[in-house]
Amino acid sequence: MKDLSKEIVKRIENIAQPVKIMHVCGSHEHTIMQHGLRTLLPPEVEVVAGPGCPVCCVPAREVEECLELARQGVTIATFGDMLRVPGGSGSLAEAKAEGADVRIVYGVNNAVELAQNIDNEVVFMAAGFETTAPTTAAEIVSGPPENFSVLSCHRMIPPALKFLIESGEVNLNALIEPGHVSTIIGNRPYDLFSEKYGIPQVVTGFNPMDVLIAVYLILKQLDEGKAFVQNEYKRAVREEGNIKAQKLLEEVFYITTKEWRGFPPIPDSVMDIKDEFSDFNAREKFDIEVGSIPEVVSGCICGAILRGVSRPEDCKLFRKECNPTNPIGACMVSKEGTCNIAHRYGSF
Repeated sequence: MKDLSKEIVKRIENIAQPVKIMHVCGSHEHTIMQHGLRTLLPPEVEVVAGPGCPVCCVPAREVEECLELARQGVTIATFGDMLRVPGGSGSLAEAKAEGADVRIVYGVNNAVELAQNIDNEVVFMAAGFETTAPTTAAEIVSGPPENFSVLSCHRMIPPALKFLIESGEVNLNALIEPGHVSTIIGNRPYDLFSEKYGIPQVVTGFNPMDVLIAVYLILKQLDEGKAFVQNEYKRAVREEGNIKAQKLLEEVFYITTKEWRGFPPIPDSVMDIKDEFSDFNAREKFDIEVGSIPEVVSGCICGAILRGVSRPEDCKLFRKECNPTNPIGACMVSKEGTCNIAHRYGSF
C-alpha cells in the first residue's frame, strides 16, 4: 500500500498543474487532514473544503425554530452534533441546561420510538444531505404515532455546488464529489457541471488511496483536456444511484429555496415535507415564529469556510476563543466540521 501511494503521488507530480479542487464531504476532509494528504501534493494542486458538513450548514433560523418548540414544551430529538450548533438566542444544549426536554438520538427511528413511549409531542430535527433524508422519508410514509413530527433541515448538494460555481467566489477548477451522497443520487446530477462549465469531477471513497486517486484522475482529465464525471467509488456508487431511495424522497419531500449557513438562499436546495404529510410536518403542526435572526457570531468566519474561500487558520478565533470544548461557530461543533477537523489534526 505504501509503494502504491508513492506511485500515485509520483504520477500526480508528473502531470501537476495549477488547480483548485473542492470537495464537499466532512469525511473526505477528515481523511485528508488525518493522513496529511495535502503535504503529499505539489503546491500548485490545492484541495479546499466546501459545504460538506450537514450539521454546519443548518442556518441559525432553523436552530431557532427548534429552540422555540423546546420553549413551548415540545420534546426535541436530534443528533448529538446538533446540540451545540448556535441559533439566534443560544443552542439546544443551553436550552436543555435550562430545563427543555432535548434528547440525543442516533437516527429518526429512535425519535419515532421515543414518541411511542412518551405522551408528549416529539419533534425530530432532521439535519442531513441526500444520504440521510431517505430514512426520514421512510419513517413518515410508514405512519409514525400522532405525537411525532419532523422539522426538516435536509439539504441537497448539487444546487449548492451550482451556486458556488456560478458565484465565482471560490474559482474552483474541479470537484471531488461525496461518496455517501452519491450512493443515493448517483453520478448524473453532477453531469451539468462538466458539460456546461468544463469542470472535471471524480466521485470517490473515503480512505487515503481513494482521495489520492481522485486527485490523480482529475489532473489526468485536465492534462487530456477533458471534463466529465468519473466514478472511482464503483464499489458503492452506481450511475443511477439508489432508485428506491430517490422515489421515497420524491414521495415525501418537495424542493424549496432557503438559505444555508453562510450562504444566501440557494435555489431549489432544501427538502421540506409535502402537504399530504402535513400531520408530520412540525412547521405546519406548531405555531413557530422566530423573527429576525442574526446569522453571524462576531469574529466567526464559518460562512466563508463553508463556501471554501477561507480556512480555519484565517479565523482570529480559531484555537483561541473557539475550540471543540467552547465552539463559537458551527464548523467547530461537528466532527465533520472543517474547523473541528483542523483543530484535531493540525494546520493545513
